[in-house]
Amino acid sequence: MRIRLLTAAALSAMVMAGAAVAEPIVIKFSHVVAENTPKGQMANKFKELVAERLAGKVEVEVYPNSQLFGDNKVLEAMLLGDVQIAAPSLSKFDRYTKSLQLFDLPFLFNDIDAVDRFQQSDAGQELLGAIKKKGLVGLGYLHNGMKQLSSSQPLRVPADAKDLKFRIMTSDVLAAQFEAVDAMPLKKPFSEVFTLLQTKAIDGQENTWSNIYSKKFYEVQPYITESNHGVLDYMVVTSTEFWMDLPDDIRSEVKKALDEAIALGNKVALDKSVADKQQIIDSNRSEVINLTAAERAQWVEVMKPVWKKFEEEIGQELIDAAYNSNN
Repeated sequence: MRIRLLTAAALSAMVMAGAAVAEPIVIKFSHVVAENTPKGQMANKFKELVAERLAGKVEVEVYPNSQLFGDNKVLEAMLLGDVQIAAPSLSKFDRYTKSLQLFDLPFLFNDIDAVDRFQQSDAGQELLGAIKKKGLVGLGYLHNGMKQLSSSQPLRVPADAKDLKFRIMTSDVLAAQFEAVDAMPLKKPFSEVFTLLQTKAIDGQENTWSNIYSKKFYEVQPYITESNHGVLDYMVVTSTEFWMDLPDDIRSEVKKALDEAIALGNKVALDKSVADKQQIIDSNRSEVINLTAAERAQWVEVMKPVWKKFEEEIGQELIDAAYNSNN
C-alpha cells in the first residue's frame, strides 16, 4: 500500500513538473490603435508567426485599442512586467532619452525612404539602444508615414499659420515647430482631436494621410497641405530584463518573427498612405494643397532654426547623419 502511495505521489510530481516545463512564455503586446491599421496588422502577424514557429513555447497575446494601457502608461507598465511589448510613437520616449527627439525635427527627412535609410543605418540602429539605461530596449522601427498639415484655412506659406491653434503630441520640439510660424501649439490627446476640430476649439493639426483618413479629420478640415514636414513613426520596445531573460534560441526566433512582422507593417503603412490620400481627394470634403518649391522653401527656412534649438540635447552628429540620409 505504501509503495503504491509513493508511486502515485511520484507520478503526480512528474506530471506537475511536466506541466511546469510545458508552460509557454507569454508575451503581452499592447497597442492603442485598431487591428486594421499598420501597427495592428503588424502585431497580429507577429502573433501568427510566433504561433507557427514556437508553438507550446511562446504565446503572444495582442491587446489593441488601449485595452491594457495607453501610450502614456505602457512603458511604466512594461518596467513592472505587466506588458512585454509595445510600439509607442517616438515622441513618447522624450522622458527616457532626448536623442529620439531627432524624429520630431521639422523638414529633417525629405520622404519616408530617407527615414528608412537612416533607421537602418548604424546611427539609426544605435538609437534603438538609447533607452537601455532606463531598462528598455528598442527592437525595431515601424512606420506610419510623413505628416501633413490640416487647417480651417489654406496654408501655403508660413504666414498663413499665424495665430492659429494646432493640436500636437506631447513634444517640446513640435511645440517649437509651430511657435516658429507664430502659431499656438496645444498638447492634447489624439482621442480628442476630431471633437476639437469639429467644435473649432482648435484650427488645425498635423498627421499622416492614414490617420487623417481613418479618424475622419478631413471631414472637419476644409484644407490639407501636403507638406511632408515631419515623420510619425513608432519604436517597437520591450524591457531589457524580459528580453535578456529569454533563452538565446527563443530570443532569436522571436526577433526574427518580429522583424518579418515589422516589414509587413511598413508595407501596409506605405500602401495605406497612398490609398488614403486618394480617398480624401475623391471625397471632395477637403482640398489638398500642393506646395510649390518656392512655398515649401519658405516653411523650411522658418522652421529649420528649431534644429539649432535642440542640437545640444539631440547631438549635432546625429542630426547630420539623419540629414545625410536624404542623399
